[in-house]
Amino acid sequence: MIINADTLIKELSFKAIRSSGSGGQHVNKVSSKIELSFNLQGSLVLSDAQKERLIVTLKNRLTKDLVLMLQCDESRSQHKNKTLVTQRFLQLIKGGL
Repeated sequence: MIINADTLIKELSFKAIRSSGSGGQHVNKVSSKIELSFNLQGSLVLSDAQKERLIVTLKNRLTKDLVLMLQCDESRSQHKNKTLVTQRFLQLIKGGL
């Protein structure tokens, strides 16, 4: 079963939050950390069989409501962090299927 990454990405929710830890003068004012959330149960792209498989393979990463949450704060750039966390998400889904 092949999934379309572009349509799957449209089901993602992103939230920008402040990074923790030390940094420059700007670190406490800029929300560069990105939090990605994906409601596995509510996905319209994935089939029921794919959802069941992901529930089993990603069980340690899912909330009790079957939401996958990922965060990235590797870069000072919000855009770069969004790109990185989206790539990680797609790798997780591909690996899980």
